[in-house]
Amino acid sequence: VKELMPTILVVDDYSVTIRVLSTQLRKGGYDVVTASNGSEALSQLEQQKIDLAIVDIAMPDMDGITLLEQVRSNQQLAGLPIVMLTASVLDDDRLRALKAGASGFLTKPVSSWELLDIVNRQLQTKT
Repeated sequence: VKELMPTILVVDDYSVTIRVLSTQLRKGGYDVVTASNGSEALSQLEQQKIDLAIVDIAMPDMDGITLLEQVRSNQQLAGLPIVMLTASVLDDDRLRALKAGASGFLTKPVSSWELLDIVNRQLQTKT
């Protein structure tokens, strides 16, 4: 029986970031689903089982924190680990994200070991 790999949702409006993170996660043994904005991410979350989401804070339409708040207020999705991705070192963004229920943070550019480390840790605490 093939063990199911955890599925990670990567949400970023910048396709290069999505490509880089997806490649690193797949090399780390994860299935990857992507979305380029918050609304797309929500529909992905409703359509399939996602084990963890990596969400960019700064996105047009619906920013990452709004997406995070919507996920946290949805009973089916409330327990999903969500790692916020930020290019900013502003504590303000981190505080807003923490208040909204972020599980962790990654600062761009993300190194692959850092990415896999936080993903592995988040998934371990989840089980």
